[in-house]
Amino acid sequence: MDNKMRIPGLILGSLALAASAVSYVYFNRPASLSNRQTTDDAYIQADFTNVASRISGVVTAVWVNENQHVKAGDILVTLDDRDLQVALQSAEAALAASEANLRTINSQIDQHTDLISQASAKVDADDAVVSLAVSKENRLKTLVTANISSAQSYEEAAAELARAIATRASDIAALSASRKQLDILNGQREGAQAAMKQSQARLEEARLQISYAKVVAPISGTVGRRSVRDGAFVSAGASLLSIVPLDQLYINASYRETQIARIRPGQAVKIRVDALPDATFSGTVESLGPASGSAYAAIASQNATGNFTKIAQRLPVRIHLNENQEGSDALRVGMSVVPEIIIE
Repeated sequence: MDNKMRIPGLILGSLALAASAVSYVYFNRPASLSNRQTTDDAYIQADFTNVASRISGVVTAVWVNENQHVKAGDILVTLDDRDLQVALQSAEAALAASEANLRTINSQIDQHTDLISQASAKVDADDAVVSLAVSKENRLKTLVTANISSAQSYEEAAAELARAIATRASDIAALSASRKQLDILNGQREGAQAAMKQSQARLEEARLQISYAKVVAPISGTVGRRSVRDGAFVSAGASLLSIVPLDQLYINASYRETQIARIRPGQAVKIRVDALPDATFSGTVESLGPASGSAYAAIASQNATGNFTKIAQRLPVRIHLNENQEGSDALRVGMSVVPEIIIE
């Protein structure tokens, strides 16, 4: 009788012991063995752009408001450009003067080129005259020696030769001077060309400065925080507003290091948003961070003392939100989400 009563007790005890063992194994198994990895330390992010002016100036108009959608290239802010217009006119005048100076020098070069051609032809003619005078002087010298011609004729021929040689020397000197002047003009032309290029560069710079008076949207998105106001003075590089590309949202999720052993890029993700409890979104694992959040701390944690408590570190996992999902237009940067990575 006693033995019969002990059997059910032994069975119940064995079952309880087995259940305890199974529970112990289940609840103490590594977290990475689960086929569903979740975390509540996750937020929607976007690579928003801070828009700044490239020049300093007074704001004449702000064309957008916070939460307004803009397209790349839309004018956001305009600055007073009157000083820039004056600088542009000055640059245009300087370029016109440089071009006029270059035209003048080119005209002088053309004139001296013609003069050199004429002087060269004159020297060639002088050579012929000198050659003829030399022949005449030699012939009369022979005739005088033979008493066939008078000494006066010879003297006249010698004087004619001397004049021809002098004329030739003068023309050669003039030709040389013209060539030197042409070299000088060519050097001046190079300087004028350089000055004109410099004036062109200054004109382009002035035009760029005027274009900077219109601050345009670098990307498409929604205007976030706007700090600029009409009539305010802004400095170059100062942030005026931010643009958030709501069509390029992603999720930064921080998973414990004990969870990431089986997480891989490309795995599907189910996403619940705290602000939208009735909606579920889908995404994919895009990448895993190279270091834990604490590794980027400016002052590293020191655990050299005996009071050490081991804490599981968290590593960032970037999750891509799939496109064209119903209700995705309600998502905003900073919203808390609970992603569930499906590991197969």
